[in-house]
Amino acid sequence: AGRVRRLDPRLALLPVATAVGTLAGAALAAPLLGGWSLSDSLAVGAGFGYYSLSSIFIADLRGPELATIALLCNVMREIFTLLAAPLVARWCGPLAAVSIGGATTFDTTLPIITQAAGRPYAVVSIFHGCALDFSVPFLVTFFCSI
Repeated sequence: AGRVRRLDPRLALLPVATAVGTLAGAALAAPLLGGWSLSDSLAVGAGFGYYSLSSIFIADLRGPELATIALLCNVMREIFTLLAAPLVARWCGPLAAVSIGGATTFDTTLPIITQAAGRPYAVVSIFHGCALDFSVPFLVTFFCSI
């Protein structure tokens, strides 16, 4: 409980920064994806690594092709986090290591992020992952509907 009280309240903005950065990257990648619209690219990005849920929503709302792309993008994000978190923490800082994991930071990538960023960042990582996890259904369905 003491560790949580000592955390900087501004850390609550990390999931917002991750979401904005991820969606900005998806928007910048949209012109490179021939045949897919900006909203398709944003829907895929809004999965934030939560491949099981986002792919189901996208399959229902946009079809199996885009859902497959979302699945692959989200799995690649998770694999990249598992492989790169130690380097990212060293070169860019512990918050960057949390951010790259997206929604996976409170479950599958939590151990590697905690090891790479340090134990104090476990609480930040759990909060970050939960916040992004809860945003996925809303953001994916929103981008699929426009």
